[in-house]
Amino acid sequence: MRVPDACRFTGISRSTLYLLIARGEIEIVKVGAATLVLTESLRDLIERQRRSGTSRTAIPIRQNLG
Repeated sequence: MRVPDACRFTGISRSTLYLLIARGEIEIVKVGAATLVLTESLRDLIERQRRSGTSRTAIPIRQNLG
């Protein structure tokens, strides 16, 4: 997928995506002038985050009913 789509898919910024690419954490393929981010690479990144415990679980907001 293209870079803007990868950012929407993961919820990370463009600059963070390029940082992860530079670190080798996300794999890309160049096709002509286009930079394509491998979907499987993004899924692997998300799974690594889940396994490392750095992902956060949403905490429900309590409504004040009083």
